[in-house]
Amino acid sequence: MPSNDVRSLLQTAVPTAAAGAIAAAVSAAVAGGEGALGAVVATLVVILFMGVGLVVLQRTAKSLPQLFQAMGLMLYTAQLLLLFIFVALFKDTTLFNPKAFAITLVATTLVWIAAQARAHMKAKILYVEPESSEAQKPKNSGSSS
Repeated sequence: MPSNDVRSLLQTAVPTAAAGAIAAAVSAAVAGGEGALGAVVATLVVILFMGVGLVVLQRTAKSLPQLFQAMGLMLYTAQLLLLFIFVALFKDTTLFNPKAFAITLVATTLVWIAAQARAHMKAKILYVEPESSEAQKPKNSGSSS
């Protein structure tokens, strides 16, 4: 994975993990151990889903740039639908507190999106490809007499 991709992934995953740790602490204070477990599971789900989506989107941008915008819209829609499905599947679980899970899932998703937007705005991305020095040299065409 190129260094820009890793930097972008770190700039989004670290704030999300920090928000998840805060959510786990708050959930532990409010709902006990089950709340903390729900917050940790939600944070891991968001980092996994959004991280995989970011990697897929970056690879699509490199290989098929003409599909980048459509792929991004489809990917974010699919991610949000999958997160809603996770909330629906675990709403009656006894393994962890479902309210802490759902609130942390929404909060860390918003943190991920905000961090990703900030990382993209801070990235130094060339929008014009510079030409090499060899391409600047004119070729001699015609006779040399």
